Amino acid sequence: MGVPKRQERLRGRHAYVDGIRFVMPVESRNSSAMIAAFSIDWDKARALIPPGDVHPFRLWNRGVLVVTVINYRETDIGAYIEYSLAIACTRGANPAPRLLPGVLMSYFGTGQYVFDLPVSSEVSVKGGKGIWGMPKHKANLDFVTGKTWASSQYDLDGQMVSRFDVLLPKSYWLPLNMGAANYCVFRGMMMKSLIYFRGKVGFYLMRPGSARLVLGDHKRAEMIRGLDVDPNPIFAELQRMGPPPKPVRKMHRPRKPKPPKGAAAPTAAETPFPNPAPAAAPAPAPAAAPPAPPPPPAR
Repeated sequence: MGVPKRQERLRGRHAYVDGIRFVMPVESRNSSAMIAAFSIDWDKARALIPPGDVHPFRLWNRGVLVVTVINYRETDIGAYIEYSLAIACTRGANPAPRLLPGVLMSYFGTGQYVFDLPVSSEVSVKGGKGIWGMPKHKANLDFVTGKTWASSQYDLDGQMVSRFDVLLPKSYWLPLNMGAANYCVFRGMMMKSLIYFRGKVGFYLMRPGSARLVLGDHKRAEMIRGLDVDPNPIFAELQRMGPPPKPVRKMHRPRKPKPPKGAAAPTAAETPFPNPAPAAAPAPAPAAAPPAPPPPPAR
């Protein structure tokens, strides 16, 4: 699911939240993201999602916890970090069958139910809640890339909630152009929003130790701890996101305009781009003098 054409068709429309103007679509450039999925207890995940049409995704007999941290370095609303804790889910009258929603994502409404979404910017909090109904709140977040790991820590009220680490891939080789659905509860209603990714990704599949989720002492960590998170990730990945660079156009010197037929050629002063005056031709060499006539014969 790539970026739909209506995003371009509706470009330029805007919404106001607390006097702040958000022009659609809100775009980001030069961003990085790390994502990992961990298996969790399905029944405990179901208890965390409000009753209705959204149900936990079932991977065999377990659910899936999805941790995503995005470092938005350049956006239309400024730089900020977003730390998402979510449960992979489907949408429908009944829970979907095992595994199949991973392939038929549109049919089963596959996405993620976001139960905690701290960000580092107050502007992002206002837009996330006021426009998309996301449960954003401000917290202390960082995004650090070392020689071996990329890491992000989530602190609130002076205590650590969690720290998330992903092993750096050897290369970012897989092109990415997709969308994802977020389900969130705001003001007692289930809200759905879409986000689109474009860039390149390096990832690990079923590799123990490729990602770590360390829980702290804050009370919000207890909600995650109660899901019985498997420490070995299902997958882990790092993304480099942003639109492709614009093509560089070669600069050409404009051509000298041609005068219309029948008009006098413009003088050098009238020509916008006069050619340099031609160099003076060298003077021809003087002709050699004719040889003197021979003397008359003696008599």
